[in-house]
Amino acid sequence: MLTNNNNKVMVVEAEEGGAGSGGGGEFDHLPEGCITNILSFTSPRDACVLSLVSSSFRSAAQSDVVWERFLPSDLHAMISQSSKPLSYSSKKELYLHLCHNPLLIDGGQKSFALDKPSARKCYMLSARSLSIVWGNTPRYWRWTSVPATRFWEVAELVSVCWLEIKGGIKGRMLSPNTLYGAYLVFKQRSGGAYGFENQPVEVSVGVAGEGEARRRTVYLEAATPRRPRHQIVPRIFSRVRSRFLDSFDAAPPPPPRVDDSAVGGEHPKGRDDGWMEVELGDFFNGGGGGEEEVEIGVYEVKSGEWKGGILVQGIEIRPKNKN
Repeated sequence: MLTNNNNKVMVVEAEEGGAGSGGGGEFDHLPEGCITNILSFTSPRDACVLSLVSSSFRSAAQSDVVWERFLPSDLHAMISQSSKPLSYSSKKELYLHLCHNPLLIDGGQKSFALDKPSARKCYMLSARSLSIVWGNTPRYWRWTSVPATRFWEVAELVSVCWLEIKGGIKGRMLSPNTLYGAYLVFKQRSGGAYGFENQPVEVSVGVAGEGEARRRTVYLEAATPRRPRHQIVPRIFSRVRSRFLDSFDAAPPPPPRVDDSAVGGEHPKGRDDGWMEVELGDFFNGGGGGEEEVEIGVYEVKSGEWKGGILVQGIEIRPKNKN
């Protein structure tokens, strides 16, 4: 018997000769069109799991009818924006291609892909599509091409004391009723970066017109073991202090320990494509179909310190899957 609980299809009973044994019991007596219709109301992950129930389910799970339902309704409009033609023999092949090969759209300013388990839309906003303060001033930022990137060029931070990057996307472009996360995708240039060590960076994500955006602190430097801090004192005072402490048997108390967990702030993580990413925040897209814009920002404007040496590929917006 099949049940549907919170959109998750589960096989709760396997008759004789169950899944994987070549016989599907009562399932083999269902018309394939009926099975196809059932699978089209599930998810890509569920369809693949249910294909193991019987040969009938396995055949139905390959149907274009099923995978057509998993593809976004505006897919053809997005494909028409791409300069690279797509070749596929089935809707399932097209679906898997879009999961693993992001499609450049909007004149190469954005990339589009599908989240493999859920079929929800994913985008990356290229660095060129972002608003970067002093981004067109070669003294501060430089536009360059590098390998292993989705876009023709990325933004290289030469040196600034005011780091400000902003981007946005219309909610109607995203999948409805979905919790999304926004991630800055970047990496250090070959010569290394400077000015970011232990330097908090303020980030924000919010929907325009729905109150103040939520702000948090992140770091653009990978986490490193915290170095012990030593107090620097004049040499003459150090001698006096040493003689004074020698008159006591007890050793001086150790300096207070810093609790790293209380410091806060997320550090970047490595990606499979060789870049790094740091989460900037999340938001829920209700899918009203309006023109509301999700606004995303990255700021380090308070310290006045000069910083440089990172390459910015863009900002990725993708569903936050629950494990």
